[in-house]
Order: sequence, then C-alpha cells, then structure tokens
Amino acid sequence: MRTLTLDRNPCVLVVETDESLAQNVCLDLKASGYEPVVAVDIATGKHLAAELQPALIVIDRMLPGESGLALCNYFRNIGNRVPVLLLMARDTVEDRVACLESGADDYFLKPYRTEDFLQLVRLYLQPDTSEVEELRFGELVLDLATRRAFRNGRVIDLTMKEYELLKYLMENPRDVLTREQILENVWGYDFLGESNVIEVYIRYLRLKIEDDGEKRLIQTVRGVGYVLREA
Repeated sequence: MRTLTLDRNPCVLVVETDESLAQNVCLDLKASGYEPVVAVDIATGKHLAAELQPALIVIDRMLPGESGLALCNYFRNIGNRVPVLLLMARDTVEDRVACLESGADDYFLKPYRTEDFLQLVRLYLQPDTSEVEELRFGELVLDLATRRAFRNGRVIDLTMKEYELLKYLMENPRDVLTREQILENVWGYDFLGESNVIEVYIRYLRLKIEDDGEKRLIQTVRGVGYVLREA
C-alpha cells in the first residue's frame, strides 16, 4: 500500500471521540513532525483511511456504537496493512489477546503520556535503513521491502509486530533468544508486570508460517525463550 504524506510529513490518522484527548494527541504528533488527522467516528475513520492512506492509524478501543477492535478488524479484512495502535484502558491477558486477534500491531495504555506515546509512534514510523532486501531460512523468505513472508511460494501477510518478531528471529537463526532479548529488540520498551505477549505473538506467527502441515521452524526452549531452527 502506498503511503501518502501531507507536507512531506507522515500522516497519522487518529480515531478518537474524546475531544480533549484527540487534541492532546494531535498537538504532540504535530510538534514531533507528523501530520495528524482526526476522525470523530468509525464511518469517518474508514473514509479517511481510504482517502489519505496514512502511515499509521491510532484507534481508541472504546468507540460508541462499535468497538475500536471491530474497526481494526475491518481494516485488516479489506487488506489494509498499515500499522495500527490501540488506546486501551486495561492491560489484562484477555485485552492483549483481543488486541492481537483484531489485527492491531500494538497498544498504548491510558492515561495518555506524551513521551511514552511518541516513543511508540516513532518505533513504527522509523525508516528501515537496512541494505538487505530479504532474509532466508530454508524455504522461508522475508521480504524487507513489502514486509511479507513467503514459504513454498505461499504469500504470508504479517502485522507490523509479527514482521518485527519474525525479522528478529531470522536475523539470529539457530540462536536461542531469551524472552528479555525479544522484548528489548522487538518491542523496544518495558511491559508492566508479567506479560505473555511473546507467547501470544509466537502462537499466531506459527499459525501463519506453518500452514498445511509444514515443518515447525520456531522452536520453544522451555524456561529460556525461542529459536528459529528445524526440529
């Protein structure tokens, strides 16, 4: 999908009904060099996403009439692969799983904190300066330009976070990576308390790259972490 920028700044679509919160988010994004656009309801969010093709979409999970999860799921179902961040009030295992299942790439917990939010935005909008065009492990190929994976000729669409996780594993084949290493290198920030977010993403990544009975490539090393290798 082509990304349209306004005044050469990355466009960020914010779907938020809370006027005060939307204003704070937009002021911070504008001050950081982004071009924010606000949608006050789901219908407007769908329209602006199609018209502007933003570089990033921020959605409040609690939207009137229909949840932000449903809106995120809508974008994924129509083939929109733009990174999506959810604004959420809770951080339970169920919330994290719901976030992932909706197709969102990540989430940010309320109350809104400027620096933490902008750090997350920069994580998803930083340019890829890698000179390598693709990574390979056996029949698994990761195209760094399109952020798509291929296995045995099958195209595998990935969310941004699934892509970053698979990329990190493929950059370190056969090395056992601890949970701490994965969190630091893929998420880039600390989670509050215990989190099974890695396990959830590994499970969904396996479902995508191990279709039709293909060999398992992401192995679990109990008590340590994960490793990309053939069994």
